Amino acid sequence: MSLQRARALVFDLDGTLYQEGAPIDGAVDTVRTFRDEGYPLRFLTNTTSKSRADVHEKLRGFGFPVEIEEIQSPPAAAGAFLRGRDASAHLLVQEAALPDFEGVSRSDDAPDYVVIGDLGAGWTFERLNRAFRLLHGGARLIGLGRTRFWQAEGGLQLDAGPFITALEYATGEEALVLGKPDPAFFEAILDDLGLPAEEVALAGDDVETDVGAAMKAGLIGVQVRTGKFRDDDLERSDAAPDRVVDSVADLI
Repeated sequence: MSLQRARALVFDLDGTLYQEGAPIDGAVDTVRTFRDEGYPLRFLTNTTSKSRADVHEKLRGFGFPVEIEEIQSPPAAAGAFLRGRDASAHLLVQEAALPDFEGVSRSDDAPDYVVIGDLGAGWTFERLNRAFRLLHGGARLIGLGRTRFWQAEGGLQLDAGPFITALEYATGEEALVLGKPDPAFFEAILDDLGLPAEEVALAGDDVETDVGAAMKAGLIGVQVRTGKFRDDDLERSDAAPDRVVDSVADLI
């Protein structure tokens, strides 16, 4: 399938544009080419361990021509959600993500919401159990995406999704998910672009959380064979990407 009907492009970041601390070959030129040709671009990440400003700085450091307003991230979305409701929160996110929660009232005893991000090695039984007790006491759960795992420098690593699911199971309450693969995350991008879903293409390395979820929201799905992608992913998934490429560089 060609991208002729796409009027805008959305790029996943980790595993699609960069991997293990370096841009994927040809990725910077690909983004620059689409920008030079006048395509509106958005950059979508489920990274919860960094603020949107940190993500922007990283991308610019790699040479990607990106503006901070073009980046959609779960911590930024959650911060805006909480501020808009003047709600308090118990934040289980890494320190680097805290700038996106500026202005949010913090509460470790009786919060309105418990926010779960990727704590990596910072997860302990005590932290998880405290979150369970707060939720059991009446707080609501916000999950920063349902990504199950990601490609870290040392190999595959659990993301926030399994911990969010564990708390849902323990409490019987469903989380409000402000990240991939939640449809609202993709709808926010479409609203920002002002385009119908069928005219927007998304390129990602996760066949379920990126490509499959985007296609369920009506977007054109492009699967790249970089990042966390494994040869049997397409066989195990119900998703049938509109296009499969070896890397994002093949889009041009």
